[in-house]
Amino acid sequence: MSANQNQNYDENQIQVLEGLEAVRKRPGMYIGSTGPRGLHHLVYEIVDNSIDEALAGFCSEIRVEVLEGDIIRVSDNGRGIPTGIHPTEGISAATVVYTILHAGGKFGGGGYKVSGGLHGVGASVVNALSEWLELTVKDGEHIHFQRFERGNYSEQLKVIGDTTETGTSVMFKADGEIFEDTHYDYDVLLKRLREQAFLNAGIKIVFSDKRDPDDIKTMTLHYEGGIRQFVDHIHKTKGLEPLSEKVIYVSGTQDDSFAEIAMQYNDSYNEVILSFANNIHTTDGGTHETGFKNALTKVINEYGKKFGLLKDGEKLLGDDVREGLTAIISVKLTECEFEGQTKGRLGNPEVKGFVEKMIGEKLMNYLEENPADAKAIFEKSMAAQRAREAAKKARETARRKSAMENASLPGKLADCSEHDIENTEIYIVEGDSAGGSAKEGRDRRYQAILPLWGKMLNVEKTRIDKVYGNLKLMPVITALGTGIGEDFDLTKLRYGKVIIMADADVDGSHIRTLLLTFFFRFMRPLIKNGNIYIAQPPLFKVFRGKKFKYAFSDEERDRYIEELTSESGAKPDVQRYKGLGEMDPEQLWETTMDPATRTMLRVEMEDAVKADETFTILMGDKVAPRREFIETNAKYVQNLDI
Repeated sequence: MSANQNQNYDENQIQVLEGLEAVRKRPGMYIGSTGPRGLHHLVYEIVDNSIDEALAGFCSEIRVEVLEGDIIRVSDNGRGIPTGIHPTEGISAATVVYTILHAGGKFGGGGYKVSGGLHGVGASVVNALSEWLELTVKDGEHIHFQRFERGNYSEQLKVIGDTTETGTSVMFKADGEIFEDTHYDYDVLLKRLREQAFLNAGIKIVFSDKRDPDDIKTMTLHYEGGIRQFVDHIHKTKGLEPLSEKVIYVSGTQDDSFAEIAMQYNDSYNEVILSFANNIHTTDGGTHETGFKNALTKVINEYGKKFGLLKDGEKLLGDDVREGLTAIISVKLTECEFEGQTKGRLGNPEVKGFVEKMIGEKLMNYLEENPADAKAIFEKSMAAQRAREAAKKARETARRKSAMENASLPGKLADCSEHDIENTEIYIVEGDSAGGSAKEGRDRRYQAILPLWGKMLNVEKTRIDKVYGNLKLMPVITALGTGIGEDFDLTKLRYGKVIIMADADVDGSHIRTLLLTFFFRFMRPLIKNGNIYIAQPPLFKVFRGKKFKYAFSDEERDRYIEELTSESGAKPDVQRYKGLGEMDPEQLWETTMDPATRTMLRVEMEDAVKADETFTILMGDKVAPRREFIETNAKYVQNLDI
């Protein structure tokens, strides 16, 4: 887009589709939730508007600040929102953008060719859900200002000074009447902003957390290498060794569409493919991801045949060629068509063929021009194929063994009588003594118990063929009934809730992490579907006479001690639970297993990248990243769960 189009971006490009009613009444419809996800979404919406200015070629720097009191300020050096009087609304175009839903420069008015936000919904929704919002616009001549309170304003946009600069600054305070908590998570914002900086090569995003004057944190996110540096960042963060010196990068255009892909293989057995459409993370993939996967499989097979590396009839599958691959797929389109309930899947049909053709031509050229890299990739794929064949044999052996033993369920499993998975749950319990208490204390109708003993296999360092036949993991696989890996079938799940119940100590945390790694690697749909839970056993029992309370933290313990201290000053007794085995069946039921009183954490796949990084760091071979992670998260060590 050329700079002279700047003249066409004025009040006439701001089109109005509907009013701003109902946003405060039903915020979840516009931002997903009123929890942490929705709160952080407010920041993304305003930043996305600045990103769109950058995509249009008019903004080079964006500043994002978290100020004292969890106030957000987002400033850019773009053109500034148009301030002229809107032709149909009779008020400033900037006021229209911030007070009328579906108003913006992204509805065919010619303001933007490509946009990543919610097409103009963002600014007005943020305004409606803020206790207050202050808008400052610099248009190269004047500084314009307007204040809103819960979406309303008492004064029109007014000139408060002169300037030669251009840009927009938005400062807002999320509304405590709407959101459960208005505290922003620094790491969550940093991850998202870093992602945007990678996806838009050359843009500079300066992120500052100024909430604590004694501990101001500032990060400058500026990546000229774009998504190539994104791949480097993933490998560095996870402590993975790349198989080649440089990241493979291909890009291309078709009509008004642009696609770029960065990819590199590493020494792990796991694939990480992240896809984006107009800077929006398409968590469920879509046509751009399908096109990439199809082309990659085809190119690697064609290369093998061309150079006699594959025998007649021999063929590598998609899983083979993607083992140990990290890839970023980014497409920029004039109009994105998203599918699915969460809009996490790209549906544009033409994108599949476009990406397939681009990868088909350019990746084959790369392999032929870089024979050393091609050899490493091909050998990696062949090793994966051999492992897949070994896994197939191991799986068949495991099935035959199960049939010969004439026992489809593991011997230690205490099953429940109910079979409807809407009601059933299985507790995977660390240790036989805790398993015994759980079996006695449970409700046999719908609660099943599977005790495990000792440390299990660390699947982070293991291919799937080694999982079959493993004495610690096979009981879990058999009890759940779904199979693993490519055999996984969610419809065969035998329990609606799969609950990990381990001690509240370091060993228990290790067991939880090992099990979560196993589910993440080989039964990931269980996490995506919300079937995996972590039980929360109490740390203390505070009691005096017949009165008692269970405490799940030091703070709760101290509060209950204060509550149960008599007027004479006599303090209650405190019992510290070192493990689940110390509780009798009644206590275990009352504190950890009774649906009416228990607390459980549901494991969510909200952030697959972060979870993947954490598993690799904690369970992988590299010591330095693990040490750094533990030191950074030392204050959370009692609750080191995903």
